[in-house]
Amino acid sequence: MLKSTSTISWLVFAGAALLLSLLLQDLYLRSVLNLIAISALLAVSLRFVMLMGELNFAIAAFVGIGAYAAGYMSTAMEVPFWLAILIAGIGTGIVSAGFGAVTLRAKGPYFLLIGFAFTEAIRVAYSKVPALGGTSGMIGIFPPIAMDPWMPFFVMATVIVLLLVFFILEHSDFGRVLFAIREKEEVARSVGINTFVYKIVTIAFACFAAGIAGGLHAFVNNVISPGDFSYLMAAFALAYVKVGGEDHFVGPILGAIFLVSLSAYALGFGGDEHFIYGGAIVLVVLLLPKGAVGAVANMRPKKSDVKGGANAALEQ
Repeated sequence: MLKSTSTISWLVFAGAALLLSLLLQDLYLRSVLNLIAISALLAVSLRFVMLMGELNFAIAAFVGIGAYAAGYMSTAMEVPFWLAILIAGIGTGIVSAGFGAVTLRAKGPYFLLIGFAFTEAIRVAYSKVPALGGTSGMIGIFPPIAMDPWMPFFVMATVIVLLLVFFILEHSDFGRVLFAIREKEEVARSVGINTFVYKIVTIAFACFAAGIAGGLHAFVNNVISPGDFSYLMAAFALAYVKVGGEDHFVGPILGAIFLVSLSAYALGFGGDEHFIYGGAIVLVVLLLPKGAVGAVANMRPKKSDVKGGANAALEQ
């Protein structure tokens, strides 16, 4: 019953999102929809690593690696745009596996700080490489002209496929091992699970998706620069997770939809948009510590309450 409900929910969500990407004709709204889709993918990628108890702030660096790799292959090597995005994702996943093998011995705030430092080091490195455009960044990263009307659909379809893979992994034995590592890694090791390998695979897949997101970002915006991939990108992704609710898979997606839409709306307030956007994040985090999904779950009557109420009614 639960599986069939999840399948129906996925089909409805995917169908509605794909239909919206086809129906929207306004260029600004299409760009907002692209940004929502890419941001949702980033947030889910970040949360996937959080399942094993780590906060991967290096995700911004890996988005940048994916974006620059796709942009360079497209502009300098004339690789087809879809292949450039795929190679960028695979390359980013391989690089992140090496990053994880070196850094995942550290835990908690130490791993977070390493990710922060790595992000800033990579961001500075972009500006030092003339082939990547230096501080000005890369320009002219265009998909084929024939793809222009279909680009929102392509972005949405790519994101939905990756979100589905994340969902399946989280609800599989692999996901249960990640929960076990987060709760009691020593116990997981004691039953023969190689937790270190699981961690590397987890961060590699999450960063593969981040690299794909970076490639999509490059082709959607046509221009990228080092400033696009600072630690703020990871901070925003974390905000999507916290505002939507990190305890449920759809939480980061809802957080990305809400905050990116709010950011687009707040742009009309000139210099005040940062206060509105930041204020909304602070209020939601303070008032809804479990995020929007957690608040909705708390409003539902618990099974014990329902059972108790039913028993009381029978006794009367």
